[in-house]
Amino acid sequence: MSTAPTGVTVSTHVLDTSVGRPAAGVPVRLSVRPSVRGTDPSPGGWRPLGGSVTDEDGRCRDLPAPPPGTAHVRLEFAVEPYLEATAAAHHDSPASAAVPAPFFPEVTVTFAVRAGEHHHVPLLLSPFGYSVYRGS
Repeated sequence: MSTAPTGVTVSTHVLDTSVGRPAAGVPVRLSVRPSVRGTDPSPGGWRPLGGSVTDEDGRCRDLPAPPPGTAHVRLEFAVEPYLEATAAAHHDSPASAAVPAPFFPEVTVTFAVRAGEHHHVPLLLSPFGYSVYRGS
């Protein structure tokens, strides 16, 4: 979880609903976009801050902190390698046809943040769909 001087916190976790378990090893990148009143000279642009990788519990515990003046946060989940590995591990037979490529190779979630609030955004993932929501 990240904490900025303005009190904004951002956290996430990934749950693989196709196997009923946390999704470990998913890279997550965090970018921010400042408000028009922010100090960034290009208020419409995204600024990458860094990222993390989901742990065995599917959580990113060390995302970078959004700076003061952040209006929007973007989380980018690189899910393709995880989904390919999971599909190969659960494929019925090695003699069967090749495992199909995941439909969504990545998931991008953009959301608004407010100073002094915690923003937890879980990703529920399956090979052919996903869902996100504001958690607690």
